[in-house]
Amino acid sequence: MKIALGCDHGGLDLKLLVVDFLSKRNVEVVDSGCHSLESVDYPCYAEKVCGLISSGDCERGILICGTGIGMSIAANRYRHIRAALCHESFTARMSREHNNSNVLCLGARVLGTEVALDIVRVWLESEFGDGRHQRRLDMLK
Repeated sequence: MKIALGCDHGGLDLKLLVVDFLSKRNVEVVDSGCHSLESVDYPCYAEKVCGLISSGDCERGILICGTGIGMSIAANRYRHIRAALCHESFTARMSREHNNSNVLCLGARVLGTEVALDIVRVWLESEFGDGRHQRRLDMLK
């Protein structure tokens, strides 16, 4: 699996931990920035990650900002992006099983490291349930 990662300055430290976490699990990572603690605009990084998914270069994406709210709003503006802001593993699993989310949004300032990495693990391992869930996704087009 190939995953695009992006963050703003508020999500940088967590992004680096997520990159390491994914790399240890043999997940190919495309790091779309940011790369410093200097203040940046989160929509720019959401656009980069969503573009990589839309083009087919990456299967999924993870976006991180201070709360995850800004990234989720920005990502969901793009056609065929289903971004889910998750705060624990249950919503991460449901976002995949019921909604086929292809972008996971995390809030670095509201999640502990272990919880965040558990969310990522569950989101990666969960599969889309198809069936009635696909019918509902088709209604969003």
